[in-house]
Amino acid sequence: MKNIAPEIKQITSSETLPIRHKVMWPNKPIEYVELPNDENARHFGLFVNGKITSVISLFVEDNEMQFRKFATLIEFQGLGYGTILLKNIIDLIQKEGIRRLWCNARVEKSKFYERFNLKPTNEKFKKGGIEYVIMEKYS
Repeated sequence: MKNIAPEIKQITSSETLPIRHKVMWPNKPIEYVELPNDENARHFGLFVNGKITSVISLFVEDNEMQFRKFATLIEFQGLGYGTILLKNIIDLIQKEGIRRLWCNARVEKSKFYERFNLKPTNEKFKKGGIEYVIMEKYS
């Protein structure tokens, strides 16, 4: 089978749930990865050979965009697919004139986000035993 270049498409929130669940919180019920305002967000998936491998959800308020539930299937991690998806989202927000992009990053993943010029803030918190830091980037 011929490899096809990864493709990014807008998807529904329900299409994000299996990957969110499998990658982020596999030991919790799937409802744990649903967000109360998922229906108001834009969700994107990166497809490799027609299979969804990475997801990200975007929430916009007051010219600021938070990305949440950014996840890549474990067997596809380290291959650059998350990087392709996040770069695409950063390009999109620049076109849309979004002033600030931010996320709640797992502390152990913060170096990844620094590669995209997201800077850690002093705001940290814990959820489900995992430490997070708020990271941001201004346009």
